[in-house]
Amino acid sequence: MCRKSKTKKTLHRIGEKWVVLLATGCYAGCVPVAPGTCGTLVAIPLSYLLSMLGPAEAMLLIVAFAGFSVWISGRAEKIFNKKDSRLIVIDEIAGFLVTMYFIPWSAKTVVIGFLLFRLMDIAKPFPIRRLESGLPGGWGVVADDLAAGVYANVVLRVVMKFFLSSL
Repeated sequence: MCRKSKTKKTLHRIGEKWVVLLATGCYAGCVPVAPGTCGTLVAIPLSYLLSMLGPAEAMLLIVAFAGFSVWISGRAEKIFNKKDSRLIVIDEIAGFLVTMYFIPWSAKTVVIGFLLFRLMDIAKPFPIRRLESGLPGGWGVVADDLAAGVYANVVLRVVMKFFLSSL
């Protein structure tokens, strides 16, 4: 009986370590300054991989990743014992993937998309702030970043249409 209990505790600790690893974007969220920005940097290689897929496959992966992010964020909040801890950056990763959804991948689009996403995530234009404070658990952690990603994607498309062709 004692062995089962010890094994269960060990598996629980291992599971928590995986949650922390994923929620923090491989510990990018643990940096003392601008953890959300560092978490967004982690998303850049993932956005490149996503750019190689068609729109349906990319959307499916974004939806799956967003759902996974909600689950991981909810678990991480319990581990960190804090609502929307700064350590959790998997939501920024999901939001940046939305920002870059079906955007031609280039240094210009990534830099502009990165800046637009960080601006939207920090400024939280209406109704993004309501999503963050109005939804429980992992939903509240991730939903505002997904919305910021949608806003950034739309603005990036406008920038591409009117300004990038002339740069």
